[in-house]
Amino acid sequence: SGRMRIRLLSHPATLAPVHKAFEAFAEKAGFDSSDRGEIILVVNEALANVMRHAYSGATDKPIEVSAEETADAIRIEIRDWGNGRSPEPRHKHDPEKPGGLGMVCLKQFMTQVTYQPEPDGMTLTLIRNNREKP
Repeated sequence: SGRMRIRLLSHPATLAPVHKAFEAFAEKAGFDSSDRGEIILVVNEALANVMRHAYSGATDKPIEVSAEETADAIRIEIRDWGNGRSPEPRHKHDPEKPGGLGMVCLKQFMTQVTYQPEPDGMTLTLIRNNREKP
């Protein structure tokens, strides 16, 4: 079907299986190789940010990732039960310093990026239109 849900722990080793699942899902949804690479990069970056920032590096916390194919897009939700702080950077990105590109990457490659604070964490919604579909 045009839906997928993955529950994982906040451990970096869980990223590879998620990568494979999104590769297959986005291909089935009709995204070309270049678009799939961008979607996978964004999901990987978003998950790494949850692990690093929402969970402060803890490797045993829950994350739920769901994806849904619509007529001309893919909608991805990443739910965490972390600290609930806004992921928006407090400072403008400094190219001289490492890091800080997560939000830049998300906003560059996705059609829409929204964060919904939850009473016990955060839900990130990513929407990517499919240029291949009319």
